[in-house]
Amino acid sequence: MRRRAFITLVGGAAAWPLVAKAQQPRRRGQVPNVGILNYAAAQDGLVDEFRTALAELGHVEAKSVTITYRWADGNFARLPGLVAELLASKVDVIIALGPATWAAKAATSTVPIVIAFSGDPVGNGVVPNLARPGGNITGFSYMSTDLAAKRLELLSRTFPRNARIAILYNPAEPATALEMRETESAAQTIGVTLQPLAVEQPDELDERLEAAVRERADAVIVFTHGFAVLNRRRIIEQAARQRLPTMYGWRQFVDEGGLMSYGPNVPVMVRKAANYVDRIIKGEKPSDLPIEQPTRLELIVNLKTARSLGVDVPSALLDTADAVIE
Repeated sequence: MRRRAFITLVGGAAAWPLVAKAQQPRRRGQVPNVGILNYAAAQDGLVDEFRTALAELGHVEAKSVTITYRWADGNFARLPGLVAELLASKVDVIIALGPATWAAKAATSTVPIVIAFSGDPVGNGVVPNLARPGGNITGFSYMSTDLAAKRLELLSRTFPRNARIAILYNPAEPATALEMRETESAAQTIGVTLQPLAVEQPDELDERLEAAVRERADAVIVFTHGFAVLNRRRIIEQAARQRLPTMYGWRQFVDEGGLMSYGPNVPVMVRKAANYVDRIIKGEKPSDLPIEQPTRLELIVNLKTARSLGVDVPSALLDTADAVIE
């Protein structure tokens, strides 16, 4: 699905009408029903993080809480139908992971929505304000727009001879446009040339990264949104095969063999989202809960991957890293 078509879909009331007009109050003693709406796959580890955190807060599945889970396997077009199923099951709150936020927002203005992580909820129009989101949406931002320039700067410092850096991104994802704008602005300041690598289907990944090598890209930045997370194994393996130093937004990519990442600890954010769900179940309103941003950002470097690529990571950068994987 092209980005323009996707934005029309999420933004057009005629194309995607509100499914739920009013949230019904839960009866005394009724077990709360928590809906999970996920862009990714059924075996997503972040969903396990959420369920574990919810259990640690005292919620026992099938006893004190019902969990209704829907996932899209990376297909944007499935999300409207999935959120409609959640609303039909009378969920009391929806936790939306990544791009699923847009489907949830478009489908209901009354059922509480907790964003597990979102690139830039204000910049992309999900909420008007972080401190006072208002309405039925709250949650967490991983600041993809704010951190775009810093990632480019770190990559440039790591490999000072870089004159050309490829950007791997999915143009269909709403967070992409703002992150690209900030990356382009930073590139002009630093003095590097960007090579856009647009990809919407997993089968396109190999060709795009081969194109980066043909056009002599010195390194790659991966916009770490839903598509990249779902296809991270293939991206990591192909970047290694093409011997491309690659910067990601989440540590998970580096733990699995990527070179480096800079950003928040996303599993921690998802666990905090479980706390928001708990508070809403107990009666708090999402409009009273601010959208939180990470208080700590982590630079992670995989030296084993650096050695396999034949690149030297400056000691000054290693000294500032929060974790170095040997």
